Amino acid sequence: MPRKFGEIAFTPEVQTAQAQRGSRQTYEKYIANGPANDTITPKIKEFIAQLDGFYLGTVSSNGYPYIQFRGGPPGFLKVLDEKTLGFADFAGNVQYITVGNLSGNDKAFLFLMDYRHRKRIKIWGRAEYVEGDSKWTETLGIVGYPATVERAILFHVEAISENCPQHIPIRYSETEVEAMMAPLQARIVELEQQLSDRAS
Repeated sequence: MPRKFGEIAFTPEVQTAQAQRGSRQTYEKYIANGPANDTITPKIKEFIAQLDGFYLGTVSSNGYPYIQFRGGPPGFLKVLDEKTLGFADFAGNVQYITVGNLSGNDKAFLFLMDYRHRKRIKIWGRAEYVEGDSKWTETLGIVGYPATVERAILFHVEAISENCPQHIPIRYSETEVEAMMAPLQARIVELEQQLSDRAS
């Protein structure tokens, strides 16, 4: 079964570029013999549950792509089923570019990046926003998170591609750094107390 992302990403222009540069034959085999990669597997679900942010791409009516970072507590991007993701759209700068773009073109793209483990996943699909539906705002809302939910965004998966880690820098969030430093800080406090006891 062909890989779905190849059907979407390898347009005639891309295929021509591949042919000119010698990679077309390899990718033809890759697509012809590879799995579909069009569903959220348990492994990908676990990966998504740990993310505290991702990039969402939409397309404007004038043909320009628009990329926006979406952040929240780990788990705010939820797997609703093997073909559907969803997240609460929090109140922001009231430009509504994503909402406007999705009103005219539902094609969308998710770029999921885990800098700590140098892993990235690309997801192609179609997205829709749902406003005024308490079912979705309750399902996708984050208990205790201090942000107003304006709407829900549902992402319908069409293709997934996992990339190699080459050139991804290792970066840690503030929370991760604090967790790594906690044992060292505790040890410093302990040693300082020992010095203080000896001095007295």
